[in-house]
Amino acid sequence: MTASVTVLVADDHAAIRAGLRIMLETHGLVVVGEAADGEVAVRNAAALRPDVVLMDLRMPGRDGISATREIVERGLADVLVLTSFDEDDLVLGALAAGAAGFLLKTADAETLVQAVAAVAAGDGVLDPRVTRRALAAIAGAVTPAPESDGAVAVGLTAREREVFDGILNGLSNAQLGQRLGISVPTVKTHVSNVLSKLGARSRSHAAALVRSGEVRVRGEA
Repeated sequence: MTASVTVLVADDHAAIRAGLRIMLETHGLVVVGEAADGEVAVRNAAALRPDVVLMDLRMPGRDGISATREIVERGLADVLVLTSFDEDDLVLGALAAGAAGFLLKTADAETLVQAVAAVAAGDGVLDPRVTRRALAAIAGAVTPAPESDGAVAVGLTAREREVFDGILNGLSNAQLGQRLGISVPTVKTHVSNVLSKLGARSRSHAAALVRSGEVRVRGEA
């Protein structure tokens, strides 16, 4: 399943890049390029169009969060953050920038490969060691906005509402398909439509927009 997944590895340490390349290729993924800083990561993502960019956050020059934001906004690839640090500001910054997943570098090979495959398939991944803290930080930072504050009302179809409810509950594309009785490609289409309507860069960004009150979801007429 992972044989056709292509990956760009962005990390400022050559030894780590080499180790990740060996780990990924040993498990059937294809590493199409590397980058030692955020600027090169963006440039190489544009040139190579990998399925997934495996992104370090703390690199000299342009950081990984800024690079993630541009890669996602330009639609160059999905981004899976892989970092030694699990500070809340880095986790939230990466997710707000549109990263589809966040793992610590202590993750084992099987976990990393499964995460890359999941992100390439359109699902999100968050390291269980930081999930609870990340959700708590989001809840603490987000205060629902009052109805009168000018929040943008976005209309979703009944099916899109079902898909969005699944996103809020952390369901994968496969789980959504099973719950709704539709194919995974159809789920991906609905997810893409939902994100587009909400003006969101990722599933987590969409959830944050709604929970913050910046966007209010309603049924389409």
